[in-house]
Amino acid sequence: MKTPAFDPNTVSKPNGNFFGFPYSWEEAKIVLLPVPWDVTTSYGSGASKAPQAIIDASTQLDWYDFDVPNAWAIGHGTLAIAPQISRKNQQMRFIAKDIIDHLEAGKNPEDKAIRQKLDRVDRASSELNEWVYQQSQMLLTKNKLVGLVGGDHSVPLGFIKALAEKHGEFGILQIDAHADLRVAYEGFTFSHASIMYNVLKLDEIASLVQVGVRDICEAEIALANSDPRVVMFDDWQLKNKTYEGVSWAIQVKEIIKAIPQKVYVSFDIDGLNPQFCPHTGTPVPGGLDFNQAIYLIQMLVKAKKTIIGFDLCEVAPGEASDWDGNVGARLLYKLSNLMYASQS
Repeated sequence: MKTPAFDPNTVSKPNGNFFGFPYSWEEAKIVLLPVPWDVTTSYGSGASKAPQAIIDASTQLDWYDFDVPNAWAIGHGTLAIAPQISRKNQQMRFIAKDIIDHLEAGKNPEDKAIRQKLDRVDRASSELNEWVYQQSQMLLTKNKLVGLVGGDHSVPLGFIKALAEKHGEFGILQIDAHADLRVAYEGFTFSHASIMYNVLKLDEIASLVQVGVRDICEAEIALANSDPRVVMFDDWQLKNKTYEGVSWAIQVKEIIKAIPQKVYVSFDIDGLNPQFCPHTGTPVPGGLDFNQAIYLIQMLVKAKKTIIGFDLCEVAPGEASDWDGNVGARLLYKLSNLMYASQS
């Protein structure tokens, strides 16, 4: 690929692409797929605005990467934010909010009007999954490395399905405050709280390694304990070991032992301490430090694991600050570059 004219020592010019890089998605090695969708968000909304917020913040980064020198020249491309997905999200979010309000008021979940609305949201979510699948499959058939930018955490299901068809068996490293193993949470089959429950239905998923979980229900614990593929390094366990003198480096080695050679990274930003993502939809005290999370991904690469794809979800921009978008942009750059580095 011929490198387009770009000066990595100056601020990028906004051009609609992540990082303001000059690559079209057709010529890029890495393609970032934005999915502006947060229909089933159960607490704070705003994740649908994340792709644009991250694009806006991402031009302010500096481009030297200590892990991947000249990373800016790899070729990071961007699929345009799809306006039809944004419009459908607005329509369905309004309907989903009615359902959530109805349930939180203690009203009958089998109310006919509510069931009709639930069916409508489920159909829309299924259509979104198919759209993500088709977009992902198109990119994968062109041998692109793909990163998905949510949106809430429900959105990568179609992408993971496309990766399963391309790669066969692989594992998932999930960095998250939540296990996301709920069944049809609040009635929504494709809830952000049900993404891993739905992912585990795929035969190609060899393992699900969860890191940073600290908000979980009993049914999720029961499911995790009953499925040998699920390995949970909850935040309490991680912190207690740290307090007892076990270094993060040693704990990371244990995490990586549970991960097969091919791995998909699912990064819900609420896996971080909320100081890094104060406006995310379901913040939980505790969590990983920014550099702890990066170190984990770095060690994946050093262990010769191949990152076949990733998602970054649940970034929600604040009204008065671009801090969430800034952190999201920096995570996105590192995840993209380390995915590329893992290929060799």
